[in-house]
Amino acid sequence: MYSQYNLDSEIRPVVFMVSTTGDGDPPDTAQKFVRKIKNKSLPHHHFSHLRYALLALGDTNYANFCNGGKTIDSRLQQLGAKHFYPTGHADDGTGLEVVVDPWIEGLWDALKKTFSSMATSDQQDADLSDCTQDNFHKTASGQEKNKSDLEVDLHLLKLSEADSQKGKEIKSDSSDVETLSTVLVASLKQSVPPLSQSALSVPALPASYLEVRLEQVSTEREPVPSDKDGYHEVSISKAVQLTQDDAVKAAILLELDISEQNLAYQPGDGFDILCPNRASEVEELLLRLDLQTRKNCAVQVNLLKNSSKKAAKVPLHIPQNGSLQFILTWCLEIRSAPKKAFVRALVDFTQNGSEKRRLLELCSKEGSADYNSFVRDANVCLLDLLRAFPSCLPPLSLLFEHLPKLQPRAYSAASSSLQHPGKVNLVFNVVEFPARPEHPARKGLCTGWLAGHVSSILRPLGTVPASEHLGTSALPKVHVRPRPSSTFHLPADPSVPVVMVGPGTGVAPFIGFLQQREKEREANREATFGEMWLFFGCRHKDKDFLFREELERFAHNGTLSHLIVCFSRDEPDAAGTVNRPTYVQHNLRLHAKNVASILLKDKGSLYVCGDAKNMAKDVNDTLLEIIGNELQIDKLDAMKTVAGLREEKRYLQDIWS
Repeated sequence: MYSQYNLDSEIRPVVFMVSTTGDGDPPDTAQKFVRKIKNKSLPHHHFSHLRYALLALGDTNYANFCNGGKTIDSRLQQLGAKHFYPTGHADDGTGLEVVVDPWIEGLWDALKKTFSSMATSDQQDADLSDCTQDNFHKTASGQEKNKSDLEVDLHLLKLSEADSQKGKEIKSDSSDVETLSTVLVASLKQSVPPLSQSALSVPALPASYLEVRLEQVSTEREPVPSDKDGYHEVSISKAVQLTQDDAVKAAILLELDISEQNLAYQPGDGFDILCPNRASEVEELLLRLDLQTRKNCAVQVNLLKNSSKKAAKVPLHIPQNGSLQFILTWCLEIRSAPKKAFVRALVDFTQNGSEKRRLLELCSKEGSADYNSFVRDANVCLLDLLRAFPSCLPPLSLLFEHLPKLQPRAYSAASSSLQHPGKVNLVFNVVEFPARPEHPARKGLCTGWLAGHVSSILRPLGTVPASEHLGTSALPKVHVRPRPSSTFHLPADPSVPVVMVGPGTGVAPFIGFLQQREKEREANREATFGEMWLFFGCRHKDKDFLFREELERFAHNGTLSHLIVCFSRDEPDAAGTVNRPTYVQHNLRLHAKNVASILLKDKGSLYVCGDAKNMAKDVNDTLLEIIGNELQIDKLDAMKTVAGLREEKRYLQDIWS
């Protein structure tokens, strides 16, 4: 890359796009460049002629966020280079587009100002003239620009090997140079060649099978569906924010009073919570469908006569004679990403030709990448599509046919009934979806609702709860249903050692385990209890170390034999610890001998709770490595050993995506 551009004498504006790999390293394509600019013999004014902008790409789910870009940025500054536009730091953990799109948009004005400034001097003007003659280029339509039309011929220094992720690939020609005008043009509403010019293989139109009628009768407000599905209305007796206000994610503990319902549970079990769709989104959807004035009408759903759909049935989750508002609030998952069949069905109810074409592209075989990028991965819902395609007006029957049932959300019990009789604690992070081009900012459906639902009694950790002075009738209520686990429980034999891995809110079931074990130890002081190891991790020790005081108490009184923690975003200590463990799998590796001994010699159990996509996979890979090294076997045999642990119910997971 560096050989193609002589940055030592480059006077034109330069734009860098840099990803981060490994433990904060620049990508392989940038390593040579980084080594060159890190040469300590370079004078401090080496790049004093250079004007540049830099877009760093990273992921806040990993340590050393955007460190590849930050490394290059800081070194260029040390060597005298000047920004002509502020550096951007895009986060794949929340959506690169949140930063990338406005950064690209603002870049053009910055370039205009920079070239205008360069033209104020005769020498700079001559240099710019030479630049435009040497790099005379064509627009997307193939017509040449003359000098007066040419605002910039921007060479993009492609420092990222990860640019192809999620549809953001920046393709380069034989000289790896491309103008920025073709970057990130595709969107939910618009495609680019070759897709926009392609013949499309479109799925068959799904057969309609429901007939929906709105009866002009007023219905009383329906209760939340409960008893018939095993749900019980319970009071939320306490709500505590477990994290500091400046933590990346807010974690909340709820204490539910289940004493009147006499709901039994064991540590390791979970509870389903019924949550509604957001009222503002239901209202917007009703308005968009021109049904706002009929929201209280009773809904009658029947099968269409002569439908070609085989084995068609009226969905059981749509109640007869329920009001339209009730069904959209409690029965249908209006936040779900529309499947391709739904997108295909929407085409026939769209009037605008270009909008019809784009919807056909999104559901086509050729448009799969766009569908993944702008619908599935972007968490786009029906309402987002209707905003993007204003001429689309589907009938109510289409929504009832394609929107799935609004499912309850499951949460692990974070308590033991031995320590909290008549109560159960649940813990959750308030999920945040930042604004994207495809949709506005919003919170997770259930976690956002719960956070708002308990706002009147929510208190910071360590403060006196005001809710103790409230009567039961004044407390917020929620509908819950026990969700027993068949296997994720402490061993029946208390002498069996256990290893628990639970970063973040994944620690929840293990708080229940430890409370249970603490009470068992108090009641049976002569009994033998196996060791309990907990591997916990979070971002910052002082911001989101959940249950810190309780865990330290368990460690102090011997309930917890070993508390092993790591903090992925904290700066290294004053001693500058080398290879400081960042994630739970790193600490597992550091304690490999102990973990292997517990699982292989002592016939102990391993429990993992938390994120399936990254953490659980990394822990599993580390376990394979530990067992392979301990038994001196290859990966295939290690996989067989791990499979054996699973079959024996000694490697158990409670994970979510």
